[in-house]
Amino acid sequence: MPGPAGGGDMMAQLQALQEEMARQQAALAEETVEVSVGGGMVKVVATGQQDIVSISIQPEVVDPDDVEMLEDLVLSAVNEALEQSRKLAEERMGSLTAGLGLPPGLF
Repeated sequence: MPGPAGGGDMMAQLQALQEEMARQQAALAEETVEVSVGGGMVKVVATGQQDIVSISIQPEVVDPDDVEMLEDLVLSAVNEALEQSRKLAEERMGSLTAGLGLPPGLF
């Protein structure tokens, strides 16, 4: 027994959405955000998929007598990079799922 009228259209739309989401995920893997803290002393680069790809630390910020300051700078930069990366992903994926009534942050 066939499904409800228009069921094939919905399946085609879902298939197209799935394909576009896969394209966006691949694009996010290539897109990066860069965060700099401490006046450029620590820089972190993350992909749109929340992968940290690099951390740069200027030599003059490395003080063996104040390791805690460096730890704080690195932690701050990593957290900010991940937050910016999440926002980037939400922007890209949110437009695709806006009309579906899905909970925010699902993708």
